[in-house]
Amino acid sequence: MKEDAQVFRRSRMRRSFLAGMAFLAAASIAAVAQDAVFQLDPQHTTIKFTLSDVIHTVHGTFQLKQGALRLDPGSGKLTGEIVVEAKSGQSGSGLRDRKMHREVLESGRYPDIAFRPDRVDGNVALQGTSSVRVHGIFSIHGADHELTVPAEIAVSPDHWTATLHFAVPYANWGMKNPSTLFLRVSESVEVDLTTAGTVTRP
Repeated sequence: MKEDAQVFRRSRMRRSFLAGMAFLAAASIAAVAQDAVFQLDPQHTTIKFTLSDVIHTVHGTFQLKQGALRLDPGSGKLTGEIVVEAKSGQSGSGLRDRKMHREVLESGRYPDIAFRPDRVDGNVALQGTSSVRVHGIFSIHGADHELTVPAEIAVSPDHWTATLHFAVPYANWGMKNPSTLFLRVSESVEVDLTTAGTVTRP
């Protein structure tokens, strides 16, 4: 009887140990699958644009207004918004910039340029670097356009950086091409965005 009791106790302890390990494993999986919130810091974000013409290439910048993204690592669902102030666009030429804001962007009427992502194609490592494609809706000049953007992302425990490059076919999207009889410019603008900020896991 005494031996039977010892065997029973050992068996119960083994079951308790296995149950505890299973609980810890499940908790670890749940922690890894938690949503992650990526804040964009305007002070550490640069947005550059490039517009080519027959004589030279025009370079300019925009300023980030605000941005925050929430990622579900398990499904790849991505929500949130990146907002750029349209009036902040400048290329170093007052005459050219006034024409850009008045005739092309109409920034007085459409003050915000925004990207609202809905998913990530590829796996975002919550520790390390990843190459993914971000799909979402790009809003400019009062209209929404579907867009997929390649992104290079690096994540540490509480910080992240990202680099994105994409083209905006502004003429095909209904905005005026500022070309003149003597100066022809591209109908697409190349955009490079580099950002950094904090990562939290609610």
